Amino acid sequence: MTSSSRRRRRRETRSSAGENRLWPALAVVVAALAYAVLPENLLVGPRLAIPVVELALLGALIVTNPRRLVRQTRWSRGMSMVLACVVIATNLVALAMLVQTLTESKPGGMPLLLAGMQVWLTNVIGFGLLFWELDRGGPVARHTVARDRMPPADWRFSQDENQDTITEVAATSSERSNWRPEFIDYLYVSLTNSSAFSPTDTMPLSARAKALMGLEATAALLTALLVVARAVGALGQ
Repeated sequence: MTSSSRRRRRRETRSSAGENRLWPALAVVVAALAYAVLPENLLVGPRLAIPVVELALLGALIVTNPRRLVRQTRWSRGMSMVLACVVIATNLVALAMLVQTLTESKPGGMPLLLAGMQVWLTNVIGFGLLFWELDRGGPVARHTVARDRMPPADWRFSQDENQDTITEVAATSSERSNWRPEFIDYLYVSLTNSSAFSPTDTMPLSARAKALMGLEATAALLTALLVVARAVGALGQ
């Protein structure tokens, strides 16, 4: 290995204060609160059962990495995926119950609109968490493993392909600055996918990424077309 290759390898593996725990933790808290204030007929079990489970899983993960994501075990990564899946699964059940409510009764416009917004928000957070955990081996691996040892990417960000543009744009590219995606990047992917019902500037590469984005977009489309549209119509009557 040449000296320039060694320097590049050191630079690539060096970032590693690790990603900040704060933002994904806050996202989980927001998702738990959004679920806890859903109408009674959209809940799975007692009102606080699911939020308590989500916060307990989050607490266990915080013990592993209190401030920065620098350590990863099979247990901690599996627990993080379970947490994201719990957020997504319970929210999809709430969406199904919400759609069923539309077919069986005529709920008031404002409660229906608020419930639809809560389900949509939780959808964005849950899939953002799962995207963040899946891509390139997870948040710890992305900041501690050299690029040639990372698992294949599930998503292609704009920073991954702008190294040949003008200087001030290329300066932030993955190749030149060693940029690596963090939670806010995956949350943005989830937000735009739930808003546009399709990828925008970040493209899914793997079959699982395409399947997950398709599922998220379908849930968001149902929320927008069936729930929010019905709620707005009820408010206008």
